[in-house]
Amino acid sequence: MFEALERLPESEMRSRQESVRALLAKTAPEAGGLLVFSRLALYYLTGSWANGILWLPLTGEPVLLCRKGRERAALESPLPTIVGFRSFSDIVPLCREAGSALTPTCAAEQAGLPWNLASLLTSRLPDTVFTSGDAALAMAQAYKSEWELAKMRLCGARHARGLAELVPQRIRPGLTEREIARQCWDAFFELGHQGQLRMGSYGEEIFLGHIAVGDSANYPSVFNGPVGLRGEHPALPFSGYAGTVWKKGQVLTIDNGFSLEGYSTDKTQVYFAGKAADLPDAARRGHELCVAVQQAVATRLVPGAIPSELYALALSMAEAAGLSEGFMGLGDNQVRFLGHGIGLAIDGWPVLAKGFDVPLAAGMTLALEPKYGIPEVGMVGVENTFEVTAEGGRCLTGQDYDIICIE
Repeated sequence: MFEALERLPESEMRSRQESVRALLAKTAPEAGGLLVFSRLALYYLTGSWANGILWLPLTGEPVLLCRKGRERAALESPLPTIVGFRSFSDIVPLCREAGSALTPTCAAEQAGLPWNLASLLTSRLPDTVFTSGDAALAMAQAYKSEWELAKMRLCGARHARGLAELVPQRIRPGLTEREIARQCWDAFFELGHQGQLRMGSYGEEIFLGHIAVGDSANYPSVFNGPVGLRGEHPALPFSGYAGTVWKKGQVLTIDNGFSLEGYSTDKTQVYFAGKAADLPDAARRGHELCVAVQQAVATRLVPGAIPSELYALALSMAEAAGLSEGFMGLGDNQVRFLGHGIGLAIDGWPVLAKGFDVPLAAGMTLALEPKYGIPEVGMVGVENTFEVTAEGGRCLTGQDYDIICIE
């Protein structure tokens, strides 16, 4: 009676599963397979936002166990073995009956279960030894197939159009941060934004992104990014505050994501309420540094590049310009990274930061976000999503990095 809105191609699904298996064999060689729990990873490996568990053995057919929605999963996923289950106690017998028995040692997506459920799982599977399989999942998702890249390229093009073309037509000095957020949402929804941005890190959430007028961009932030903001309320420190008005002579920073067919791009656009000639010198100088850092790093987004070295390059450029203070955030808002992987989640692997020494590979997608915070002025800089290619980073979110002036 029903048809899926989209069905993951079987070749795409098999390729992802094989990638995870190969990485699992390297990162957790003692494990005979991987148990996956999070909706995001289940979608990645099956094509369905399933409510359940996936057993991915190193050899043999995967088994998707659904608490609810088995029929929907069968519509959306080409996976041949999809069964219903009610309890963690059902995992072992159901996988055995499906011909893919659990192995004595299993890798588990440990980030996919809270402590209470992990404790329950281990109590129901007392004969199973668990090890972490998170690294294999994160690394596999960093590499994008052509099927995935096509989605991200389209997403990035619409993101760029929204922030560079539509939003400037709809905002003006005199609007509050919240009113600007509404205009941004309206423009994005017209372009097909699906309304949901996903974070992979535990406890991280995001709604629309950051709408920050002037020194709001330096307001203390709990979000792991350089841009501060007051947000809607202490219970929802995202989007924009209804009590802050964008006034003439002020900088406005919009840092948000665009989501299309499950995939996201990340972009920051800075606006100024006034003529370009009236932009404060500190803002102009800081923005020029950020654009230069983005360009220098983007040209080096080639297979084999080392993320930690790219981060070190950015820090050295800021130091040479005499702008280390405020680079990547002001005060306690300063973060110790330059960019991050992106795809199904905003905060993907790898991170351009100290300690990330695994070389980049073609097909990875990363958000570069050099920013500069200025006391009493706000934050300038850029963020764009790039695809790693042999020729350097290919920007998916537009080619214009200037501050947009609105009088």
